[in-house]
Amino acid sequence: MPGSSLWLVPLTTSPLDSFLTHLISQTALFFSSPHTFLPHITLTSDIDPAVYGSDPQTWLENLSFPSGENVRIKLQQMESESTFFKKLYLAVEKSNGLKDVAQVARQTVDGYGSVEEAKGWVEESYRPHLSLLYHDIPQVSQEDIADISKILDDVGVGLKGEGELGGWQGGKVVLVPTDKAIKDWNPIAEREL
Repeated sequence: MPGSSLWLVPLTTSPLDSFLTHLISQTALFFSSPHTFLPHITLTSDIDPAVYGSDPQTWLENLSFPSGENVRIKLQQMESESTFFKKLYLAVEKSNGLKDVAQVARQTVDGYGSVEEAKGWVEESYRPHLSLLYHDIPQVSQEDIADISKILDDVGVGLKGEGELGGWQGGKVVLVPTDKAIKDWNPIAEREL
């Protein structure tokens, strides 16, 4: 993936943080994928590293994100697509708070610097999701989706944004150099909403 990305991740105090980390590892193992990664919702990608330069932490702290109390993440149904990064994922409700965070993030990408350009992208193109599997298999079967969905249901993950494990409020925005190999996708800056 070219450039860097801004991700929204649950706080480590969220019960979903450790659960999703474990689920991503187990899903990779089940489907024989070598790729594990932080549980995250991509806010935007394609950020030119020249934008944040040699001080990514200061750059990230200076972005005008909304308060975390206005950002509520609600997990939705499990889906699979043929796209490598969307092989298996949980759709995420495109709430106003999440759209506001994504709009600020998108304004850091060349060609989307204005509020209008970034807002247009969020409204028309942005599809928030939380990936569970990166893989080059064609697609995950409906049977496997049903089996994994049942596991989530059994442990109380609300796939309609309900309950303690149906999502989270606020979170951290992390900057990740996604132009590196997936195994090296580690945050180089982070801040809490």
